[in-house]
Amino acid sequence: MTTMRAIGLMSGTSMDGIDIAALETDGETVTTRGPTRFAPYDAAFRRRLEAALETAKSIVDRRDRPGDLADLEREITRRHVQAVRDFLAAVGEEWRSPSVVGFHGQTVLHRPGLGVTVQLGDGALLADELAVPVVHDMRANDMLRGGQGAPLVPAYHAALARSLPDAFVAQLPMVFVNIGGISNITYVPRDGDPIAFDTGPGNTLIDQWVSREAGVPFDAGGAIASEGSVVRSVVARYLDNAFFAKEGPKSLDRNDFNLDPAEGLELADGARTLAAVSAEAILKSVEHLPEMPKLWIVCGGGRKNARIVDDLRAGAERMRGSVAVAEDAGLDGDATEAEAWAFLAARSLRGLPLTFPTTTGCKEPATGGVLNKPKGAR
Repeated sequence: MTTMRAIGLMSGTSMDGIDIAALETDGETVTTRGPTRFAPYDAAFRRRLEAALETAKSIVDRRDRPGDLADLEREITRRHVQAVRDFLAAVGEEWRSPSVVGFHGQTVLHRPGLGVTVQLGDGALLADELAVPVVHDMRANDMLRGGQGAPLVPAYHAALARSLPDAFVAQLPMVFVNIGGISNITYVPRDGDPIAFDTGPGNTLIDQWVSREAGVPFDAGGAIASEGSVVRSVVARYLDNAFFAKEGPKSLDRNDFNLDPAEGLELADGARTLAAVSAEAILKSVEHLPEMPKLWIVCGGGRKNARIVDDLRAGAERMRGSVAVAEDAGLDGDATEAEAWAFLAARSLRGLPLTFPTTTGCKEPATGGVLNKPKGAR
């Protein structure tokens, strides 16, 4: 099958900016992982995105754009246009003519129980401005077929696992852990479809905590948490949430957990306790897996929080497994989701499944995405 060069764009639940990654793929295998780039959002724009989460709570039809969301959608798209232009200007000649762009947009509402998911981003405008076909809105078709609409990265994780060096492939079944605002896992078995679900809060509660208590956007490296102690009673309150007992597939919205159980803690103790919540929520996922994983590969911004990773490593060792951060396996832990969106765009063009009953709960494997061709190519 002919390979294509695809670009993936991801602005995740942490809302800190746009991850960009290039990939050579046929939508089934990973041929070459290309250059990557991060385009940060300024603080004022992040505040606009945070405010949009409140505005979006009133949405019942995913096409609705109450308040200033239509203007914000155009601004998000323009920022993606500029980010891609800057990326293409900086990469080698071989990556400057992509076949397709996979565009995630910014999630402002995800309510699978109501069948509603909203990612702000105008795929047609992006395609016209870049003069490149764009696939966007990749979650909606899954939800129409009974799925949760998330997570979508597992199809890529499964392909990525089998592209790793033999020493890693020998450790199947393995789990990919993505720690963004919300954490999710993909269990890659020796054979068959991947299993995936959201595991709980990742960075989002820590970010909210240190922003409110210390005026900083995140706990860099887990430095604040390193000064504190785990308050076990608070961890227990979080883990008592009914979400953790549910079988997968299951997914979360950024607002499904809040800081209430941590109220009254000192700054460092709160950061350390919330890091423990993130790790222990991930480890609890084994209760819903068919076999204990041999290897956990940690991706996403949360892999840079030493306290989360230490807790994961200790827990995995108790279960006779091991933990590797993405870079230990030769991967780029910041770019995995953006790479996934490039991979999914290629799969969408071929009509291949993006989701499976074991990853989102859809009734049968489902493709998805809306293809936007630039003006002149329609």
